[in-house]
Amino acid sequence: MLTGSWYRSAVQQHRLVTFFVLAYLFSWWAWIPYALGESPNPIASFGPFLAALVVLALTEGRRGVLGLLRRMVHWRIGLRWYAVALLVPIILTLAASALNVALGAPPPSATAIAAWPNVLSTFVVVLLVPGLGGAWEEPGWRGYALPRLQSGRSALRSSLILAVLIAGWHLPLMVAGQVSYSDIVLIIAAVIVVNSLFNSTGGSVLVVMVLHAMNNAVSGSFFSPMFSGADSSRQSWLLALVWGIAAAVVLLRSGPEHLSRQRSKVTILDDRTPVDGRAR
Repeated sequence: MLTGSWYRSAVQQHRLVTFFVLAYLFSWWAWIPYALGESPNPIASFGPFLAALVVLALTEGRRGVLGLLRRMVHWRIGLRWYAVALLVPIILTLAASALNVALGAPPPSATAIAAWPNVLSTFVVVLLVPGLGGAWEEPGWRGYALPRLQSGRSALRSSLILAVLIAGWHLPLMVAGQVSYSDIVLIIAAVIVVNSLFNSTGGSVLVVMVLHAMNNAVSGSFFSPMFSGADSSRQSWLLALVWGIAAAVVLLRSGPEHLSRQRSKVTILDDRTPVDGRAR
């Protein structure tokens, strides 16, 4: 007879595998109502967060769940890291858009430029409301999975594993035509950049949620819709290019072992306690 202790034991032995399976299941269910024309999005973006909560509840109980929630409000990290989280998406999106215009795309119209104040409200909504935008993916990807992947692996190797799984998670959006297949390249590069920010702040989930929300607001909701047809496709590849350059800079400056010059990579040694080493 299968008992509660049986499945808890199975999850205990395969925590990361269970997390990724649940992250896909809790997200991809939205593909069904989307196919039936009853949902605008084929992915429920808060799926990784729910998966992390379930696995933590089964393996570590209240302590584990509260630990993740604390990292989601870990805000005392220094103003410069908030500046990085806010400015990197803006700078990279502006660079890609400027290159696109230089290569022949029409410049933004006066009406589009006048809509800039809407970026702030979009950012706030994406950051605070689960399911709108990608910020609420981060408690799962970075808050749960990354510290465990980094236990016994370099930060770069962990990033590449995580990037492949996150890229695969986005497959319904690619099949639906909501994002370009060039996002596979962008995701791999962006994971390296975001993981560097996570490790450099000692494991703040909040700051990577801020970066993700700002990128969704500036790039996804503002600049990318300005382009259409071939210009839109080129914008997607240019975004992949500039994020790739940013990832290369991170690797050259911080090295592959920790992806940080200030701290050691954040790890989970006993599946309960985050270990974030100070400057070496």
